[in-house]
Amino acid sequence: LADAITAALAALPEGAPEAEALKAKLPPPPKPSNKDKKAAKDGDAAKEAARKAAEEQKLAARAKKKEAAAAKGVKEGGGKGGPAGKGADGAKPDGAASKAPAAKPNGSGAAAAAPVHAKPMSNKNYELHFGAAAPPLLAVVAARLVRQEVALRRVDPKALPSGCDSVLYLPGGSRSLRGCGAIARYFARLAPPELGAYGAAGDALSASEVDEWIEWLSASGPPAAATPPLLARLARHLRMRSFVTGHAASLADAAAWLLLRQLPAPDKACSGAGVHVARWWGCVEALPAFKEAAQLLFGAAKDAGSLEIPLPNAERGKVVTRFAPEPSGHLHIGHVKAAMLSAHFATQYEGKMILRLDDTNPSKEKGDYETAIVGDLQRLDILPAKVTHTSDYFDKILKLATKMLQDGVAFIDPSPKEEQQALRLQRKPSPHRDAAVEENLRLWAEMQAGSAEGVKCCMRAKIDPASDNGALRDPTIFRCNLEPHHRTKDKYKVYPTYDLACPIVDAWEGVTHALRDRQYSDRDHQYVWFQQALQLRKVDLWGFSRINFVKTLLSKRKLQWLVDEGRADGWDDPRFPTVAGILRRGMTVQGLKAFILSMGASKNTNLMGWDKIWAFNKAVIDPSVPRYTALLADGLVPLSLEGAPPAPFAETMAAHPKDESLGKKVRFFGPTVLLQAEDAALIAEGEEVTLMSWGNAIVRKAVAENGSLKRLDGQLHLEGSVKSTKKKLTWLADTPDLVDVELVDLDFLLTKDKVEEEDDIKQVLNDHTKFVHRGRGEAAMRQLRRGDILQVERRGFYICDEPYVRPGDPIRLLFVPDGKSFFGV
Repeated sequence: LADAITAALAALPEGAPEAEALKAKLPPPPKPSNKDKKAAKDGDAAKEAARKAAEEQKLAARAKKKEAAAAKGVKEGGGKGGPAGKGADGAKPDGAASKAPAAKPNGSGAAAAAPVHAKPMSNKNYELHFGAAAPPLLAVVAARLVRQEVALRRVDPKALPSGCDSVLYLPGGSRSLRGCGAIARYFARLAPPELGAYGAAGDALSASEVDEWIEWLSASGPPAAATPPLLARLARHLRMRSFVTGHAASLADAAAWLLLRQLPAPDKACSGAGVHVARWWGCVEALPAFKEAAQLLFGAAKDAGSLEIPLPNAERGKVVTRFAPEPSGHLHIGHVKAAMLSAHFATQYEGKMILRLDDTNPSKEKGDYETAIVGDLQRLDILPAKVTHTSDYFDKILKLATKMLQDGVAFIDPSPKEEQQALRLQRKPSPHRDAAVEENLRLWAEMQAGSAEGVKCCMRAKIDPASDNGALRDPTIFRCNLEPHHRTKDKYKVYPTYDLACPIVDAWEGVTHALRDRQYSDRDHQYVWFQQALQLRKVDLWGFSRINFVKTLLSKRKLQWLVDEGRADGWDDPRFPTVAGILRRGMTVQGLKAFILSMGASKNTNLMGWDKIWAFNKAVIDPSVPRYTALLADGLVPLSLEGAPPAPFAETMAAHPKDESLGKKVRFFGPTVLLQAEDAALIAEGEEVTLMSWGNAIVRKAVAENGSLKRLDGQLHLEGSVKSTKKKLTWLADTPDLVDVELVDLDFLLTKDKVEEEDDIKQVLNDHTKFVHRGRGEAAMRQLRRGDILQVERRGFYICDEPYVRPGDPIRLLFVPDGKSFFGV
């Protein structure tokens, strides 16, 4: 029936009056079955998928076409400067779909987060482009806060998108974010939750508080007007808090710090705002992220330079640096700066670093030292692109030396060493300087043979014997050495000096930038002369200031003497300034790197105390190490607690009270606890005290014998308020599970701040440098491993030097200085 009526309707002319009557007779359509519904749904989904695929193909083709056009414009010199992939008006390409985190309002007046153009060239790391005189402050601090390396690029403001002050290019160059606020939030979200950069981990309220603080601060006006209300709010807010939000420095702390940092005297302003603000300010100022940002953004510290250190003639992707230590000992703190800066530049410019072992003196060098150097670099998280040896090039250097004699730019000097030194001081030439080429070649052959005549000679370069620069007065470039080389054995009898080999091998290995200690800047002229005289490829030199610490011995020969004489435990003695020694003492790689980079491009060489570097280290370990309790074994006083369970019991609790991500530990409780004698002596009868990690107790009675306190009797009062007590005490449950510990304090090896070369090491040695204190620790300390850093409550930071093995063998803990204290007891 339905088909017949439909056919009749089709045969009628349009507008026929009987059409409406026929339509009324049409039966209602049948109700679709579940099967029909599913088929229709699948068909619609297929159509939608096909439509989306077609749209994505269309967008991809359009974006590819624009990318090709942009790349062509860059090649042909068309278009304006700035990141490729956008027009002069800064418009976004149509196909730039974003997968970046959605950004909340940044409250800074900058553009909201948005995907922008793709770059035709691929960047391996984050790049932050900005057009103002200074980089976007909050974004830079956020990157430092979450330990994210970012290359800063100041560009023409016209090259940035319209109305935008900064653009962050993500690795690969195909994704980007606009605006300081959006970029800062992106980095905070990028960090592991336990860092707390966006508030406490998994706490939506804490993250929202971060947003609220940032927006409030951005609306507060210029620093002069915003400071009074900010300081007043901080004074109230920080009474029971260490940080603005969460349990670690977050973006909210960064925003508040940035505003205060722009004041003429921020330290004075914060100290005048009360103890809570002063405490917070001192804490954030000590954090590596804020220290780096202060030096980068505000020029903090006179001797500090920018972390974005420029290298002359550096091209991205083509920079090659090298670290060239002599394998005559272990690496020490003096080498660390050269190694870390060389690695930093290679990373900054997306290049590579070569480790070259300068094995040109067989009298001092050993294969064991080479292994130690490679191991030390691994501990410092420095992985060179390749490892080479100067001895790999001995044959080629010998041929070059022969050519120098033939060309008349070098000569063989058979004069006694003392005579050569005297003539250098008098600025007079050697009498053999103008010897015939044939005679020079004859003596050169004798030197290479190691003959009796040859070993008396050396090869010298003809530069300028009368030069004001002593390094240019015909320096020695080859000398005889008959000791076997640890790699080449007895193959060679002559060896090049470091001053000759270094500029030659640098050029041959493709080094573009050689970092050199400014202490030896006079030799830079010599380096340049060799490269020019030998027609080698030019290598750019970059000088840095060396690190000198008080009461520190860096001479490898003298350090070896201490080891040989039994005055030290070995090259990894925690009192040694070696890499192995300072890491064993509790220095972290992050703290060490932060300290080195904080010095930036400083050219000043100063004698520094160790407090600064240990303060950097404390900022790294403080929020990230577990807490334990240990008491000195001498004079422990028992406190009996009425109301406590009659038998000892255990509870599982966080190893760090403010960061559960650091794991759990088992803590024992019991009817009797042990207190440190000096704490117990200060408690008055009837006084209420707080037992940390448990609760309050009221001390009812103190029992003494012969003037010495023997025990305390008290009552557990867990309903008491910890805020009302003046004494917060560390304690240990008196149970058989306690472990023996040794708390070790270490002093400087030397008694003199600056040791001169002529000083007799025996006269400046400190005879008492190790102080061992016996103690008792909580049972959970059994889980410590060698190298674990921990905080002993109310003592300070320690590193586990010897872990628990068996009852009777104490756990050995070395005190880690924190910048203020060098001793824990």
